[in-house]
Amino acid sequence: MYSVQHKKEQAHDDSIWCCAWVKSDKDGVDNIVTGGVDDLVKCWQWENDELKLRWTLEGHQLGVVSVDINPTGTVAASSSLDAHIRLWDLEVGKQMRAIDAGPVDAWTITFSPDGRFLASGSHTGKINLFGVESGKKESSLDTRGKFTLSVAYSPDGRYIASGALDGIVNIFDIQTGKLLHTLEGHAMPIRSLCFSPDSQLLATGSDDGHIKIYDVQHANLANTVSGHASWVLSVHFCPDNTHFVSSSSDKTVKVWDATARQYVATFYDHYDQVWQAKYNGNGSKIVSVSDDKAIHVYDCPL
Repeated sequence: MYSVQHKKEQAHDDSIWCCAWVKSDKDGVDNIVTGGVDDLVKCWQWENDELKLRWTLEGHQLGVVSVDINPTGTVAASSSLDAHIRLWDLEVGKQMRAIDAGPVDAWTITFSPDGRFLASGSHTGKINLFGVESGKKESSLDTRGKFTLSVAYSPDGRYIASGALDGIVNIFDIQTGKLLHTLEGHAMPIRSLCFSPDSQLLATGSDDGHIKIYDVQHANLANTVSGHASWVLSVHFCPDNTHFVSSSSDKTVKVWDATARQYVATFYDHYDQVWQAKYNGNGSKIVSVSDDKAIHVYDCPL
């Protein structure tokens, strides 16, 4: 049975817009990182079925809009409307470096599967790739489009997908930097997209209230699933490839069967729009964050 396992009310002083959950290879700590409109990045430890505040990380201005954790669980990245990306050492709770991603904001960020790069999308439509070690822009991909709201790497490291304000999805070959596919289907902004663990499928969530599943190899639409009453703000695949989770401005979190394309659970526990929901490393838990300033952790049957 799916169930709410833990609620952390007033986790931030303002809306929480982003979260990530990765277990550290070094110290074995389950790190959950959250970013809020209060300019703070917070690192929480999930232990004994409870969230314990590990670090409060300061430095951003104008709100934290995106966070991610590298694959080894040791470094967090955050981006803000202040046009800076900040890298944080999660073992000691200190900033490692700040990257100037200007002249416009880095709206969305994500680590590459090998942890060496950070991809960021911005108002210009370009996807910029920053070296984690160098802190410098190594290359950029031109979507030739509008404001890039969402970016995702395929787990096999071959592709980058981006979702834009106008509902267009672009898929790039990372090796060559070439645009491989342009996928249409959404008529409104794509807030989130995510590859399946086997890199075969791409799920997209849009303001049109729909989630679309694309076949990456053949660049065709495999399915459209509906169930949310408003904007779909995030989608994230379960590591076991069998389910995915979505969150919405309708205040709900939904878990979907990836094969049947039907939702199998709906959580109505948040009081305001739910900006993000993410699985942990083995798919046994989901974390969600909301405008209601709360973090919720859900138990998933394995």
